[in-house]
Amino acid sequence: MSITRRKLLSMIGAASGGAAMYHAMTTLGHAAESPYAGPLELGDAGKGTSVLIIGAGLAGLTAAMELRKAGYKVQILEYNARVGGRSWTIRGGDRFTELGGETQTCEFAPGEFMNPGPWRFAHHHRAILDYCRRLGVEIQPFVEVNYNGYLHSRTAFGGKPQRLAHVIPDLQGHVAELLSKASQQHALDEELTAADADMLREVLKIWAGLDSNSRYTLGAESAKMRGYDSMDLSAGTRTASAPLPLREVLKLCLDSDIWAISNHSGYRDLQNPLFHPVGGMDMIARAMAKQVPGAIRFNTKVTAIHQNDSGVTVTYEDTARPGRPQQAKAQWCICTVPFPILSQMDLQVSPGMLAGINAIPFATAVKVALQFKRRFWEQDDGIYGGFSHTQLPIRTISYPTHGFNKAGPGVLYGAFMFGAYSYEFAGMSAAERVKKAVEYGAQIHPQYPAEFQNGVSVAWHRQPFSLGCTARWTPEKRVEHYQNTRAIDGRIVLAGESVAAAVGGWQEGAILSALDVVERIHKRVVAA
Repeated sequence: MSITRRKLLSMIGAASGGAAMYHAMTTLGHAAESPYAGPLELGDAGKGTSVLIIGAGLAGLTAAMELRKAGYKVQILEYNARVGGRSWTIRGGDRFTELGGETQTCEFAPGEFMNPGPWRFAHHHRAILDYCRRLGVEIQPFVEVNYNGYLHSRTAFGGKPQRLAHVIPDLQGHVAELLSKASQQHALDEELTAADADMLREVLKIWAGLDSNSRYTLGAESAKMRGYDSMDLSAGTRTASAPLPLREVLKLCLDSDIWAISNHSGYRDLQNPLFHPVGGMDMIARAMAKQVPGAIRFNTKVTAIHQNDSGVTVTYEDTARPGRPQQAKAQWCICTVPFPILSQMDLQVSPGMLAGINAIPFATAVKVALQFKRRFWEQDDGIYGGFSHTQLPIRTISYPTHGFNKAGPGVLYGAFMFGAYSYEFAGMSAAERVKKAVEYGAQIHPQYPAEFQNGVSVAWHRQPFSLGCTARWTPEKRVEHYQNTRAIDGRIVLAGESVAAAVGGWQEGAILSALDVVERIHKRVVAA
């Protein structure tokens, strides 16, 4: 194997992170750094100009706040009876209905909640952090990586879950041992000098817990990485834990995509620290809505958006009194409606914009939140926040990062699924999803059946206001359709994470998109 110094460093970086995946995500606009440069300064040149915003999610609310500050007359039409859009929080007593007519009522204890959509944001998402600061939204750390969580495969280690605290250092240690041996055997002579090789071996010993002979084996050095099995308090000694066999570790990591989804710390957007609002993700949208009192009309289902040279006419119905069309007019329209919904409307835009709307699908996802009598994952298993990942259909268990060490009921996410499994679960009734999440989760946490109380599930492509969770761009579709979907099309412009130039798929992208749209409309108004 020929390996240059550059390739060697890339390999080490990939072993401890997700460089390749980060690069791929960046090309799709999902992991790029936020270009947020601070609050908009528009002055008051918008006085007398009217803007109709469709959707009271973060993009719509951001646009409304900034436009109203600049003197614009703003009105928001929102399908739901709440603000936030996909930035949604479900609490005890809340009711919601999916396509098909099934209604769920959340029975969570006071203080417990579920965020069906976004549940965190990164430390480099500067726009959302700035809005939280300016609006007084209290935030707290979101525990992304917890080495006490589990990796679980049905075929590796006899189906027994393994702690990340063992799997990650053991994989790192075994790989470092192989690389160290290669350097000792002069396999890298053409690419590394003797001094380079010596330094590499010393770095690997420290990085991965190799012994003096560059082996990753049972002993004090590996125990510094993966921990100890036991301690003798009377003798003041402790017993080092034995590393897992490399073959089984590799099998666990390669089964399905467990390793990819568990390597969170390698992806730029998922590197600690991450944050979430105290009390639920919708606290941000609630704070924004307070800045535009009287501007939001709830329970409005938009059916048509027409325009001419001077303005826009939007036709809608009150969802409580359907069949009675009403109209709202404005000089400009900012539409944040998800593409799967927008594609079904009577929409008067250019063929290019329409083609882009019809071409970009939305991903589906299913989340299931389960309430238990006690927080056994903390009390019994020592897991405070973070994730466990499994090859089972539930894919991911997420442990709450609020209310640590409470004695009473607690809620964790018993399933978070994309792809085929999400479609399978979406086809079930809400009660069946919860039942299956408990059954599968018991293979990782045997306490599930005895401790379970109630649960709630959200299948995103069955939510009537979105029909999916995030836009799924490809590099080819971005080249073909992105400029058309982002353009100001006459008097209509789209906003939201689905047309974000950077950090798409995140709330940061939604805010950045709204700020970009506001600036472009304002320039046109000023120029006119």
